[in-house]
Amino acid sequence: MIKLSVLDQSLISAGLTASDALQNTVRLASETDKLGYTRFWVSEHHFAKNLAGSSPEVLMSHLATVTDKIRIGSGGVMLPHYSAYKVAENFRVLEGLFPNRIDLGLGRAPGGTHLATRALQEYRNTYTDKYPEQLDDLITYLHDLADKNFRFPSLFATPKIETVPEMWLLGSSGGSALLAAQRGTGYAFAQFINGEGGADVVHYYREHFQPSIVNEKPQTLLAIIVFCAETDELAEELAMSGDLALLLLEKGASSQGLPTIEEAISYPYTDHDRYRIAINRKRMVVGSPTTVKKQIENLCDLYQTEEVMIVSFMNDQAQKINSYQLLADAFKLKY
Repeated sequence: MIKLSVLDQSLISAGLTASDALQNTVRLASETDKLGYTRFWVSEHHFAKNLAGSSPEVLMSHLATVTDKIRIGSGGVMLPHYSAYKVAENFRVLEGLFPNRIDLGLGRAPGGTHLATRALQEYRNTYTDKYPEQLDDLITYLHDLADKNFRFPSLFATPKIETVPEMWLLGSSGGSALLAAQRGTGYAFAQFINGEGGADVVHYYREHFQPSIVNEKPQTLLAIIVFCAETDELAEELAMSGDLALLLLEKGASSQGLPTIEEAISYPYTDHDRYRIAINRKRMVVGSPTTVKKQIENLCDLYQTEEVMIVSFMNDQAQKINSYQLLADAFKLKY
């Protein structure tokens, strides 16, 4: 049985504010909780004009309060900016408040511009990549593995609690897949970022997986953009705003929020633009519930995974919620 989950980036739609975007994230979490979705993850972006989610841990604490069953997670915390010890304590607090409902998704990317990265890491003594070591430290703190020979002898993260958040590495290439496999963490492939070669990367993770204190068996999910509507034709129309959003992002062009369908229809596309849109469609699934369900089932077969995380670039919140409702019905989620 295929499980469906949600990744929400708190996108700011044209004509709305960042506060509106955060409230829309809260509403979507509440609705998808009722619809039977498995997880709801929120992202971390800095110095981003059209994205409101900069602090997933803070947002997660509120989302967990307004939901009942759905797992709440980070998609993800950009660990190179932070102390592994502090991240461990943040997530132990969350796990202590909401036992067995918290996911710790981790990323290596900066989540913003070079300027934002410099500000986030302003007082660090070195800018060398210590991500693998940080992952090891985080596992040590979350599982109370620090002994007297650890460089911080017998240090433990507080609060000490009975349960542990699920740990996932996020990736869109092979590097994070190997790190996840070596440490026994879950692995989430971001096809919504990279539409090429994902199945090979996930298979590589599975083949190299080493059981650990984190997981005994491989755990995978696939994250992809979905536009679902009552008909294929309507879904294609809705997807045009997503096509334009990705195109403008590639061009580094300024936009006043997630484009409307009207803006997408009237945009003066070049032949190269249309070529890029066709390429970017590999990052999307578009269609009616029947069409989308079949495509997602095919992707699950290809990736050998049982969980798909839905990313929505819909401009209108009501249409976005309707899309998740149609998917829940198509996959017969229990709610």
